Amino acid sequence: MTEVVARIASGVADFDRDDWNACAGNDNPFISWDFLVALEQSGSVGGTSGWQPLPIVIDGPDGRIAAAAPAYGKSHSQGEYVFDHGWADAWERAGGRYYPKIQVAAPFSPVPGPRLLLRDPAQAPALIAGLEMLVERNSLSSAHATFIAPDQVALFEAAGWLIREDSQFHWTNRGYTRFEDFLTDLSSEKRKNIRKERRRAVEGLEIVHLTGGDLTEAHWDIFWDFYQDTGARKWGQPYLTRAFFSILGETMGSRVLLMLALRGGRPIAGALNLIGADTLYGRYWGCNEDVPNLHFELCYYQAIDIAIARGLRKVEAGAQGGHKLTRGYAPEPTWSAHFIPDAGFRRAVAGFLTAERAGVQRDRLWLAERTPFKKKD
Repeated sequence: MTEVVARIASGVADFDRDDWNACAGNDNPFISWDFLVALEQSGSVGGTSGWQPLPIVIDGPDGRIAAAAPAYGKSHSQGEYVFDHGWADAWERAGGRYYPKIQVAAPFSPVPGPRLLLRDPAQAPALIAGLEMLVERNSLSSAHATFIAPDQVALFEAAGWLIREDSQFHWTNRGYTRFEDFLTDLSSEKRKNIRKERRRAVEGLEIVHLTGGDLTEAHWDIFWDFYQDTGARKWGQPYLTRAFFSILGETMGSRVLLMLALRGGRPIAGALNLIGADTLYGRYWGCNEDVPNLHFELCYYQAIDIAIARGLRKVEAGAQGGHKLTRGYAPEPTWSAHFIPDAGFRRAVAGFLTAERAGVQRDRLWLAERTPFKKKD
């Protein structure tokens, strides 16, 4: 049997861009070399952030990366959107040390996607084993792969990781050619409400879309102010640094869509999106003037407009938000996987997940019956 060796680096920047992206693919921008390196170079991860980059790779016989995982050493549970604070409290009350732990994720991005980046799919078990070895050899409490792609759930499950289920609200393009086509699929009352909401939201405003070379440092200064305000209210302090947005625009501008609402030429609100192969990913929003329903217009309806115009299959507008339901965003399952070496702790978490999963599935069925779409006979 050929010995498989896993390599760990101090950052994704240590690897060749083309080699990493050959594993990551082009579909999901959040696992690309450019996005992950932008986080590193901007200081959004590393340093005192509590996210220590520890990417792990398996080399192929040709000397290139055959499999990779964007792993991080975490000293807290912030910026993950899969909440394990209760697990941490329980383990530490029992005398254990929960942090540091290993997180396999796109930092600060509750976006489903591959967490095992596989140029050679046969290397998936070796990559998972490498993550487990990282935990066990350093006497860590656990490893967590969050927002894993649906087709990778079975890979983690086969390795004995615990699977956790949750829900997000996504919009699906059913072959629409314009926004009105989407509205025709909704009940009459919901159609009227959305039309009224959109009219009132943009009254007296101009909405502009910026991407690629249209993005300037002045635009990032404007959006940084919006982002800081939202971040301060949601998380206490923003996760991302100002430098991140400049690097993002410079290296990934063609995959960035910044929408701004202007009043008399002055920006009053903005929403930042990333463009995938078949999905528009809504990420950040902020404003300096409170306009009723403008959040819904910029983050949800404008996103639908763009997805239809670009022929994209989905809009994923981030974590949580039951208010998305009445605006055509339906509940979809999301998954995470968890490796816990301690047998007793693992049993306790497994029992919790079994009970939680039943409730999550009930809630998702209940919500699915209450979407604004016309009911079929």
